[in-house]
Amino acid sequence: MSEPVRQIADLYEEYEFLDADDRYRLLIDLGKALEPMPDALKTDATLVRGCSAAVWVYPTVLDDGRLHFLADSNAAITKGIIALVLLTVQDRAPAHISAADIEGALAPFDLRNQLSSN
Repeated sequence: MSEPVRQIADLYEEYEFLDADDRYRLLIDLGKALEPMPDALKTDATLVRGCSAAVWVYPTVLDDGRLHFLADSNAAITKGIIALVLLTVQDRAPAHISAADIEGALAPFDLRNQLSSN
């Protein structure tokens, strides 16, 4: 199992024992811990279409070809979900990212109620 998935698994061990309010607090804290995304990068080009909340994602290529993402949202819970997604892809090679089972990694968190069908 890759390092990011283990991080998510470790996080889930904490998450599963929390009540609903504490789960929301954990997601909010994860979002607050994201690397800040400068407002100048929050443009129409980086806006993720189809999200109910505004979500921006800006990819950069590291010297060794791995991808590093800056991401933000105007909604605290959504920003926390973004943080979970980034655990699976941050600073990984494009081939790893395209093969990553992000939906599977997030499935234990049962976030369906937090996601729109857009």
